[in-house]
Amino acid sequence: MKEKEIDDIITIIRKIYGEGFIPLHAPLFVGNEKKYINECIDTTFVSSVGKFVDRIEEMMSEYTGAARCVACVNGTSALHVGLMMAGVRDGDLVLTQPVSFIATCNAISYCGASPLFIDVDRDTMGMSPEVLRQWLESNTHRTADGSLVENTTGRRIAACVPMHTFGIPCRIDEITEICTQYNIPLVEDAAESIGSFYKGKHTGTFGDIGCVSFNGNKTITTGGGGMILFRDKELGDRAKHLTTQAKVPHRWEFNHDMIGYNYRMPNINAALGCAQLENLERYVEAKRKVTARYADFFSRQSDIEFMTELPESRANYWFNTILLPGREERDEFLERTNDNGVMTRPLWTLMHRLPMFRDCLRSDLSNSEYLAERAVNIPSGVILDLK
Repeated sequence: MKEKEIDDIITIIRKIYGEGFIPLHAPLFVGNEKKYINECIDTTFVSSVGKFVDRIEEMMSEYTGAARCVACVNGTSALHVGLMMAGVRDGDLVLTQPVSFIATCNAISYCGASPLFIDVDRDTMGMSPEVLRQWLESNTHRTADGSLVENTTGRRIAACVPMHTFGIPCRIDEITEICTQYNIPLVEDAAESIGSFYKGKHTGTFGDIGCVSFNGNKTITTGGGGMILFRDKELGDRAKHLTTQAKVPHRWEFNHDMIGYNYRMPNINAALGCAQLENLERYVEAKRKVTARYADFFSRQSDIEFMTELPESRANYWFNTILLPGREERDEFLERTNDNGVMTRPLWTLMHRLPMFRDCLRSDLSNSEYLAERAVNIPSGVILDLK
């Protein structure tokens, strides 16, 4: 790329975000955050017990339409518990995508299972239903006990974990249909897509289970935290029990009926999250205005593709993403923008390129490889007073 082309992009970013260092996505606190946190401090309920944990779970159920929501200490723990509740166990295979943050594959590994990588669609950066269907047709069969297994290893296909990459919904309705046909539990990685809808439904509610992240750089944050969304309330109640050390309720005795996990979201984090949730729609609309400004600018750049949502989607555009002509142009862009105080970053290292997952089974991953050479995230934080 010519330096002027990159400088023009830096200029449009600075017109939106101003001078000085520009991060990818800084948190914004303009509501009741201090009020609710001070209430936690004043009442001393800052840890694992308090009204804000119950409140944020109820608010998330109301907002997403999930039957039951369970707050966790982070998105990775939410994925871990979600996979366990879906029945993933040691030795299983879990269908997922190589375009993802490491947490997805780590959570699969915590269950003793292995990821099996399915390619993504270029236009969503999320799992391709066409590739998924073709792979299942060619590489699986049913055993006498009804299990769906991979042909060469005989390992059970235990779940499917697509991700809504950077907040853009994938073709989740088609993936849901395929998983239903093959009787594969669907656990949506909606870590990045709170506030994103596809055909009128919130991401994370198409499958049996969905998982959301509230990390500090997400659209809204609890500092650190996550949420598991359940279609079935009873299953959600079981997950709540599991994430609270499987403690049997009693006023003073400490009895536990199974191996549990200390995955509870602290009340002080939930307080922050409740205040953030109150402004979620406002934040998403503000982010979409930034996206519209970017889309208009990049529509006039012949050699750069700006990633946008599918029809019938409402993306939160957590991170706005551009595709550059190739690896050389991508690296030039990353170096010049970061040298000039504008934070940009490439796609994560593809999961199958990491040493822990190098030998995992996979489909052809041409689209994932294509995106890894070209994709760059540009600043995408919330600007409430965009001129």
